[in-house]
Amino acid sequence: MMMRKIYNYIILFQMAMLSFWGYSQQDPQYTQYQYNPMSVNPGYTGSRGHLTLLSLYRSQWVGLEGSPKTITFGIDSPVGLFDGLGLSIIRDEWGPASETYVDANYAHQLILNRKGDRLSLGLKAGVRFFSLDFSKGLRRDENDAQFNQNIKGKLLPTVGAGLFYFTDKAYLGLSIPNLFPSEYYDRDIERKSDESMHINLIGGIVFDLNTDLKFKPSFLVKQVAGAPISVDVSANFLLYETLNLGLNYRYNDSVAGIFGFQLSPQFNIGYAYDYSINELTNYNSGSHEIFLRYQWISLDKKLKSPRFF
Repeated sequence: MMMRKIYNYIILFQMAMLSFWGYSQQDPQYTQYQYNPMSVNPGYTGSRGHLTLLSLYRSQWVGLEGSPKTITFGIDSPVGLFDGLGLSIIRDEWGPASETYVDANYAHQLILNRKGDRLSLGLKAGVRFFSLDFSKGLRRDENDAQFNQNIKGKLLPTVGAGLFYFTDKAYLGLSIPNLFPSEYYDRDIERKSDESMHINLIGGIVFDLNTDLKFKPSFLVKQVAGAPISVDVSANFLLYETLNLGLNYRYNDSVAGIFGFQLSPQFNIGYAYDYSINELTNYNSGSHEIFLRYQWISLDKKLKSPRFF
């Protein structure tokens, strides 16, 4: 009986890791990506026009041992009329591995026309602290020292770039989070492997349905060499510039409900619940994600209307 339980657990763990790498890519994923664009594209840095703080926590596949947990902290601000600076810190944990990303972001904006549409050119540079403890994983070969050797706080450089076009009502961005991929831990085959380059495409637009209701469709596409494309499509509604309700669909992976509340012009809170629609449906109770955002609004830059992005 005990051996049967162990066997079932191993099968479950393998399915979880295969699903994660098949559809979620190697970088951390977010359901509320539209509120956290700087982690996807450095060109977003400073585009809100105010000093902004954001914190996001995600617990994925609750109930599945070793499932991913991600904590994100970001701060960014405009500098002068055309520049932005920001700092992003991400802590990502899953099974035997953990990573901490620390990135400095810079963006320079170009005004494209008389309406004030802008194209932002963004760069980010930082480090990634990578740790691996195989005692927390399922070893495939006890005698294979190469793939069972622990790593503590290995330092890896990261350099990324992005383009981010935005108006008052729409945005479109293309980015490469790391131009120099390095080593990472492959959760599927439980060994150290070479990281693949990521390409992210993000976009969205806001429609005023009436004076009290706004509609914003958005999308996030991630491409990694050798892996299927990951596609998120979201539909959000903002009622009375206060209450946000929405749905998100991640292709062949999950559906999610999104709830947000603009507590004040400065403070915004949001929550998302993901329900798996792949092989993991029967083995977890969903994923939870919550974010908090605060922005300092100066007297000379009053907030006319809550920004969706």
